[in-house]
Amino acid sequence: MMSRRTVHRRPVCRRAVLRASLAAVPVAALASALVACEDRDADLVMAEEAPVTTGLGAASPTDVSIAVVAAVFSSARTVAVASEETAEAFATILGDARIPLLVGTTPQVAEQLERLGARTVVTAPGTDVASVAGDREVLEVDPAAADAAKTLPAVTADDRPAPLALVLDPGVPTPACTVARANATAGGARIVDCAGGDPRSTSDTVAAVREAAGEDPARGVLAVGEPCGSTETLTARLAMALTAAELPGGGQTAFTSRRMVATYGSPGIPSLGVLGEQDLEATIRRTQELAAEYEPFSDLPVIPALEIIATVASSQPGPDNDYSTTIDPATLRPWVDAAGAAGVYVVLDLQPGRTDFLTQAKVFEELLAEPHVGLALDSEWRLAPDEVHLEQIGTVTGAEINETASWLADLTRDRELPQKVLILHQFSRSMISDRQSIDTSRHELAITVHADGHGTPDLKLGTWQNLQKDLPPGIVMSWKNFYDEDTPTFTPEETYAIEPRPWFVSYQ
Repeated sequence: MMSRRTVHRRPVCRRAVLRASLAAVPVAALASALVACEDRDADLVMAEEAPVTTGLGAASPTDVSIAVVAAVFSSARTVAVASEETAEAFATILGDARIPLLVGTTPQVAEQLERLGARTVVTAPGTDVASVAGDREVLEVDPAAADAAKTLPAVTADDRPAPLALVLDPGVPTPACTVARANATAGGARIVDCAGGDPRSTSDTVAAVREAAGEDPARGVLAVGEPCGSTETLTARLAMALTAAELPGGGQTAFTSRRMVATYGSPGIPSLGVLGEQDLEATIRRTQELAAEYEPFSDLPVIPALEIIATVASSQPGPDNDYSTTIDPATLRPWVDAAGAAGVYVVLDLQPGRTDFLTQAKVFEELLAEPHVGLALDSEWRLAPDEVHLEQIGTVTGAEINETASWLADLTRDRELPQKVLILHQFSRSMISDRQSIDTSRHELAITVHADGHGTPDLKLGTWQNLQKDLPPGIVMSWKNFYDEDTPTFTPEETYAIEPRPWFVSYQ
């Protein structure tokens, strides 16, 4: 049976700013000066001002419902109030009905009902909403009933577009995300489904966010779901989505919606790898054909890549006494440009000898400023001051990696570039000391440990498993195939049967 109570309306127009807290993010910053005018003709009115960008992380369904309603709706005569148990069922019927959904009976829910000028509260039978409904009419609807949608009040809506884009991670259908989706649908907000909750992940998400947020990355976007991160993280990702070029294959994150297959070596030096066995045009064609061989076995598009040795480990000290020969960036420029034009990613590999990685990386700053160019640090060839190549395996500290990574991340941010691949070559745990100290927090970088071991399948897989022990969170795994040193060389199908599936595969 439906119970009804008399509603006493006060026909006033008021400005209300919701003051609450969710996951350490103040909603007051989200719902700035939203106007609710109870004497409007419409039963439902959209918010008149866009909210600031806010990431809600793993906030509860109650807090998420409050935040989205505050951002999307200026006023609503009919509002649903659900318990956490009935919230998802209500979410399935309220979006198309244009009715906002609040979850719980907290004081903040009561504040929202007051701000919206609600006259009728819709709830499930047996739900006690007296503490928030006050003297409003209460309409009981069983959201699980087959005809539940038909029993909802008809709503006349102001159809102005809601000034909001709602970013959701479709892979995490939590109750909070379901509630957020229902409220965004009810209010006509733009919903952007992003893999991993990252608006940079695909061309579609980048385009959707650009359309929704316009020119200002600090306004108009709200993200729900733990993968979306904090407000600070979301704002940084949005800044990249709005300004940066896209990577080969689309989107701006290196390993979210693509894998890469590369030829490795140095131009004109066949002994260093297959990349140098033919001219530029033939190398690009060979690499594209190689990547295509992986497509039948991949869950994601496979993008061709060139891993170019830009500084070559040397048996002679050279004029700088660093046992490393630096290839003139001007020599590599045609390779970088041609690869970009062909939709091929490029990684510049450093074999620094007695020089530190950062010093060498800075030599190639203008090439690294290209959106499709990343960096590889080859620790096998990083020597101590008294060492020479081939007498020992080189090693690098986590601190030196962090210094180089920080510079690369700053370059990416300052030049408004898409995320960059940062490869850490390794086949022995000793090659990177204090690996746990590697900083993986910079969203501008996609860091991967590249397993460089060669030999029999058992030896290679043993190295693969060993390198994953104590791997810092945020670092993914990559793989190298050798045509001559492996016995036998893994096929594309065998390579992609490895667990976890490698994100970057190179051939030497």
